[in-house]
Amino acid sequence: MSLPPEKFREMVFQILYSHGFEPNDEKEMVSFMMQELKVSRRYVADAFTRMHRILAKETEIYKLMGEASTEYAVERISRVERTILLLAFFEMLYDSSVPPKVAIAEAIRLCRKFGTPESAGFVNAVLDGVLKKHAPADREQPIAQ
Repeated sequence: MSLPPEKFREMVFQILYSHGFEPNDEKEMVSFMMQELKVSRRYVADAFTRMHRILAKETEIYKLMGEASTEYAVERISRVERTILLLAFFEMLYDSSVPPKVAIAEAIRLCRKFGTPESAGFVNAVLDGVLKKHAPADREQPIAQ
C-alpha cells in the first residue's frame, strides 16, 4: 500500500519540527512515528532521509526566507510557520517532483492543520512572493534543479 504524499509531507514536517528541541535518538523516533502514524519503517526512514536533505540546505533556505519575509525576521517567525516554510522552500527550490504551486498549496494546508488561521495567509504571501520573483507565473516546474 502506498503512502499518500500529503501524509508523507506531514510526517516530514513533524520530524523537522521536533528536530530542534533536543537531540533525538533516531531509532527511538522511528519506532514512535511508526506507532503513532501507523506507517512502515521504510516510510519513516524515507521521511528522515528527506529531513536530512532539507537540513543540508537549511542555511541557504533561511537566507532566502529572510529576503522573502519583509514583515518579520526569520527568528521572529513562529516555529510552526518557519518549519512549514523550510519544507515548502525546499520543495519549491530543490525537489523537481513537486510543482511550486503544489508546494504552496500544501504549505497552506499544513498551516491550517498545525498552525493558526493567520499563519496560512502569512505563509501564502511569503511563498507567493518567492514564486513571483523566481519563476514565471505559468511555470509548473521547480524553480531550481
